[in-house]
Amino acid sequence: MSTKDRLIESTRELLWERGYVGTSPKAIQHAAGAGQGSMYHHFSGKEELARAAIDRTAEEMRAAVDAQLAGPGTALERISAYLLREREVLRGCPIGGLTQDAEVMATPALREPVDRTLSWLRARLAQVVAEGIAAGELSPALDPAATASSIVATLQGGYVLARAADSAQPFDQAVAGILALLRASAPH
Repeated sequence: MSTKDRLIESTRELLWERGYVGTSPKAIQHAAGAGQGSMYHHFSGKEELARAAIDRTAEEMRAAVDAQLAGPGTALERISAYLLREREVLRGCPIGGLTQDAEVMATPALREPVDRTLSWLRARLAQVVAEGIAAGELSPALDPAATASSIVATLQGGYVLARAADSAQPFDQAVAGILALLRASAPH
């Protein structure tokens, strides 16, 4: 792995673990096994490096989500596969968690990929919900955009509840609840 990639990967991990403010250039360099000169050779500073790390995390997240939502099965089966996939629940969402970081939200270059990714996720889920409605699998009373926002809000809220309880159980309950609501809305 190149020095640049080690810097990006170390920053991704530190952002997820500590947030932007808690991620110092020195900690990044130490985790990457790179000197200060290497960091500033590849990036103008912490903000540019953080942006590269957030972009990479967002790309990987979008690819993984899209693979599940584009997979085989009914709309509800694909949404279920996405909601029930393996996650590090107690660590929270590596993108959603950044919304709780005041520095990220106050810095347009860092906020943009977070907002773009969460907007993409809502739009992609809305598309699958609309497919389910069109196929007669889900109730036509569902609004695809509102339903997608509810799914994303449930996931992000589930992470918060799990972290507060130091247990994945509240997250699992939130996911089970939203899936039960979706199943209940299906025409019989």
